[in-house]
Amino acid sequence: MNEQAPIRILLVDDHPLMRRGMRDLLAMEDDLQPVGEAGTGEEALRLVDELDPDLILLDLNMPGMDGLETLQRLREAKVDARIILFTVSDDQSHVLEALRQGADGYLLKDMDPEQLVEQVRAAANGKLALTSELTLILAQAIRERPSNASQNANASLTKREKDVLRLIAKGLSNKMIARKLGITEGTVKVHVKNLLHSLRLRSRVEAAIWATEHLR
Repeated sequence: MNEQAPIRILLVDDHPLMRRGMRDLLAMEDDLQPVGEAGTGEEALRLVDELDPDLILLDLNMPGMDGLETLQRLREAKVDARIILFTVSDDQSHVLEALRQGADGYLLKDMDPEQLVEQVRAAANGKLALTSELTLILAQAIRERPSNASQNANASLTKREKDVLRLIAKGLSNKMIARKLGITEGTVKVHVKNLLHSLRLRSRVEAAIWATEHLR
């Protein structure tokens, strides 16, 4: 009987003590394996090619290339690892920009260690890693955005788009949604693109929050 391979994690933070603490915490878990550390964004880009991690924990505030720029460069390089921003900043603009750039989660450094481990596992399994406080911040951002066409947009969504939206709200990845609905992953991507455009939303997280507030 083959055991599932551990989740390979790259830690990116300019503070050595933070990297050491994270490494020690994650290494205590049988299914999590820190495979490398980087102190800068540039070093992270190099190590990703060398180590091929499953997940990257990425600090936001780093000298030189910060976390958002590093994230953008990683996605432009077609790196398919799950990427979580791990930071002290709960600034709404940072959260939204990270998600727009393709982050798979945004976690705060003062969170409970057990909760962090759970969120890392969730992200590695295709779900969104987001603390409850940040979910509230995003919900507020959506409420503050002009939404005079919100109800009309809801009515314009097809049944299949609403099905996809409900599954996004449950944290499922495109691959999981495709399996659940019996359609191809490519078709799911088209539905996601269309519903984001119709609802004037910018990310899957915003779509998930919108769904919880507007769909039954």
